[in-house]
Amino acid sequence: MGLTEVHVAQTMGACGVPIPPEAVVAWEQGTHIPTEPQLFALADTLWCPATVLMGVQPRTLAEHRLARQLSAERLAGRIGMAVAEYQAAEAAQRWDGDYRQTRALVDTLGLSLRQLVGIMGRVDELADHLRSAIDGRWKSHIAPVAEIAAINESRVSDALRTMHAEFAEFSERYMGHVVARNNDARLKEVAAERSAYLRRLVDHFWELVGEAGEVPPFNTVL
Repeated sequence: MGLTEVHVAQTMGACGVPIPPEAVVAWEQGTHIPTEPQLFALADTLWCPATVLMGVQPRTLAEHRLARQLSAERLAGRIGMAVAEYQAAEAAQRWDGDYRQTRALVDTLGLSLRQLVGIMGRVDELADHLRSAIDGRWKSHIAPVAEIAAINESRVSDALRTMHAEFAEFSERYMGHVVARNNDARLKEVAAERSAYLRRLVDHFWELVGEAGEVPPFNTVL
């Protein structure tokens, strides 16, 4: 952009974040990193998204917040959560917000619920519940799956009921071929279909849940 470090420092000062030119040099050399307010002002000064300066695609809750140029205080205020509680969620990478806070969070950060589950590192936990649900008492998994996915229990119930019935069909078909003493090729075919189904379990859950989990903004009605 043809700016010197002095120009950058002056423009950031005009944005309400005064810094010495030496700070810009330190950022360029990699010996220091800007604070959050400095990062936001620098992005405005250089007319670029904060993610360009961060050098990564957002992976954590904190990085998604920074990408939106929001302080923890501003984001907490928008979602109706105490700042300390929100900061604890970021630090622990564990989201325990209620339904409305979760709705506000994904809206503000431009995420889907599926993305939020991934960011929070709960995909494996969701998969474990889904595997247990399709092969056992699916109703007992409604509440924990709804809590992980932040989707109302009615929609989760519909998805788990469907998946349980689909998986039961695989078992019935397999045992039917066993009883009928059909050839191994057909048994292997059914077994392969079953394995493929299990591999796509989480994907299939989000397909059944539909727009409520896949598309921001979050607009499911209770």
